[in-house]
Amino acid sequence: MADSCPARHEPTLSFTQGLIVGQLSVVLILAAFIKFFIFGEAPSPDVAASLRATERRSRTLAHKQSLLRLRSPSQRVGGGGGGGGSHQPLNRKKSTVLRSPPTLTIGSILSKTYYNVDSHQPESLDWFNVLIAQTIAQFRSDAQHDDAILNSLTKTLNGSSRPDFVDEIRVTELSLGEEFPILSNCRIIPVDEDGISLGSHVKFDPATAARDGTRLQARMDVDLSDMLTLAVETKLLLNYPKKLSAVLPVALSVSVVRFSGTLSISFIPSNPSQSTPTMMAFNFLDDYRLDFSIRSLLGSRSRLQDVPKIAQLIESRLHRWFDERAVEPRFQQIALPSLWPRKKNTRGPDDAMADGGTNSSGLSKGKERDPSVGADSREQATLRHRRPLGDDEYTKEGTLRSLSRDTRI
Repeated sequence: MADSCPARHEPTLSFTQGLIVGQLSVVLILAAFIKFFIFGEAPSPDVAASLRATERRSRTLAHKQSLLRLRSPSQRVGGGGGGGGSHQPLNRKKSTVLRSPPTLTIGSILSKTYYNVDSHQPESLDWFNVLIAQTIAQFRSDAQHDDAILNSLTKTLNGSSRPDFVDEIRVTELSLGEEFPILSNCRIIPVDEDGISLGSHVKFDPATAARDGTRLQARMDVDLSDMLTLAVETKLLLNYPKKLSAVLPVALSVSVVRFSGTLSISFIPSNPSQSTPTMMAFNFLDDYRLDFSIRSLLGSRSRLQDVPKIAQLIESRLHRWFDERAVEPRFQQIALPSLWPRKKNTRGPDDAMADGGTNSSGLSKGKERDPSVGADSREQATLRHRRPLGDDEYTKEGTLRSLSRDTRI
């Protein structure tokens, strides 16, 4: 019949069956998350280092290509970079007493120091490694005094940047290592104004280096195999739907196992017209290798130990922090102090004798005399001369006085 109602399609699954299927899907998704995200195997250190090196190299090449595209055709040929602007500096009257030496160029510096950037052999820097080792050893010794570095580190970790869901951070272990970095294979290479090596296809001309913005850069290999460890403990706080709804204890230990790379150092001359001091710029090339050993512990009773994904996230974060600060094309700049000898910076053996009170003339030679500091010592010296003399001293003094009287007669 035409008026008959169409047959109704009954649902194939009942409410109970749908609930079971939904619960099973949630359990499967949760199991997959735990298996692949939390307990998933992290890639080997060699594979991870290779992937990071490839990513850094591609980023460096992209930066160099963007710089080359931004440069004008004259600068690519090598004729511009001197900045022939229309604003000329004001001519100031120069002193006729202070003789101005001839302008030093890169070519004159290299010729006077007998250094040929094309044929000079790399240096081993053994003597420099000894000085660096002494400096680091003194730093480690000073860090043990009054737990200065421990207190400073604890204060920094619990500063204003700590998020609200993280409880107070407590440092449980701090090791500054026992080995020292070894620097080797030091060489001087010319780079352009952007810090990019000229390469073998560009001929280095010392005569036009200053006009082209070329400067010298020292590159050396750095290798460190040590165990620098920082271990902390804290608690993750869940403040929703109410404050301290849940608390998860967390313990982390991060150790730097090895670092190897190429360090580049160059000097940026001062600019008296802009009152800028001489700067030392340094960074690491993108072919460095930095290996960590990360241990983790989650929970108080049922503990999860050494979760691979947590270690991978922390290691990735540390590499990103280092790349954003000291890996090319980024670099660090340090203002150098004045190297002129000054009286207030003078130290020597006269200062030690002056501090001991055995030589008053050494105080005037080593450093300026402070009247407020020397008042007590002069008062003690006056009281010392006023003390009563003994019998032997009376005899000696009387003899000296009689001799002086006889001489005058």
